[in-house]
Amino acid sequence: MARITAGITSSHIPALGAAFDLGKTQDPYWKPIFDDYEWVKSWIKEEKPDAIILVYNDHASAFDMNIIPTFAIGCAEEFKPADEGWGPRPVPVVKGHPDLAWHIAQSCILDEFDMTIINKMEVDHGLTVPLSMMFGKVDEWPVKVVPVPVNVVTYPVPSGNRCWLLGEAIRRAVESYPEDLNVQIWGTGGMSHQLQGPRAGLVNKEFDLAFMNDLVTNPERLRRMPHIEYLREAGSEGIELVMWLIMRGALGDNVEELHRFYHIPASNTALGHLVLKSNP
Repeated sequence: MARITAGITSSHIPALGAAFDLGKTQDPYWKPIFDDYEWVKSWIKEEKPDAIILVYNDHASAFDMNIIPTFAIGCAEEFKPADEGWGPRPVPVVKGHPDLAWHIAQSCILDEFDMTIINKMEVDHGLTVPLSMMFGKVDEWPVKVVPVPVNVVTYPVPSGNRCWLLGEAIRRAVESYPEDLNVQIWGTGGMSHQLQGPRAGLVNKEFDLAFMNDLVTNPERLRRMPHIEYLREAGSEGIELVMWLIMRGALGDNVEELHRFYHIPASNTALGHLVLKSNP
């Protein structure tokens, strides 16, 4: 059967994509971040995942105020990089895994999650920046991707507990897939940041580090954390962290932390990165 072997969290800061694309990865400001991701790039080459379920949020590239799916899943053969106002990123087209994606969609819907099935979608920095951080500059991505966009832009957004339960449903779906696949699940976005208003530039290191700790050892607290706490402590865009709970819920109870990195500032946000192994 297929199995989810590991989970990764990573911020999807658009300025990281710009630094990567413009060859500024070793500039003094960006060097500490890109140097740290060398660890995961080496590790993931050894792991050789067959597919990645990539949980992210769209930034008005594929969706707008006319269509706001809470949970969606991309089932297409491929997903082109989106033009976010300055042209598409110069990165490869993302290759999907339609068979696995349709299986997950069917399993989750029968498991009482109303997934929105997307058969044509462009993907923005929320998805492509994490791929660049993990794989570097490549002619084609070395893995197939199942995109799972989550609405964390327009209220109401899903609760942390609902995200966790979706992660559990995704795990059940993957484990019922008949092909022998090594699958990883990534939760992107965060950490604390606010892009507008009088609190623009907010970063809360204490909150971020506690969140990372509890994601590994005490996720029950995070499942019950109300939206207002994210907004108060982590800023308006800190709500993106609920997507990490989808990843964590898919890993099961027994996880091992393999790698951790936290850095501020990265553009106007805090950057968090974890690699967790799922132990049966």
